[in-house]
Amino acid sequence: MEYLYNYATELLLLLFLFITFAQSAIDKTLDWKGNITWLKGHFSQTPVKNIVPALLAIVLVTEIFAGVLCILGFFQIAIQGENTLAFSGAVISCLTLLMLLFGQRLAKDYEGAKTIAVYFIPAIFLVFLLQ
Repeated sequence: MEYLYNYATELLLLLFLFITFAQSAIDKTLDWKGNITWLKGHFSQTPVKNIVPALLAIVLVTEIFAGVLCILGFFQIAIQGENTLAFSGAVISCLTLLMLLFGQRLAKDYEGAKTIAVYFIPAIFLVFLLQ
């Protein structure tokens, strides 16, 4: 129980990232065709227009990986006070968000890029806390 108090900020941020990436991965999985259709339009004027499905699959895998590491890291900190998995989850979360940010900027979706930046702030703060 002492770890819950000593690492409350880190644990809450890990839950935030887990929820973010788990929900996103579930949405992509359940509505793959809808996401592909929307993204093909979104990236139709970019150099990546012909590889949208492959890029979406890469993002999906990294979101799953980030989410799993964050929830495992949550339990590792809560039970053992160790942060190895949590740190890895935070770093993968940041890398995933940077991929998403790059895509939004490439598509010239500056409002979407701002949204990604809002998620990046707590993710990079978590990396800082876990270092």
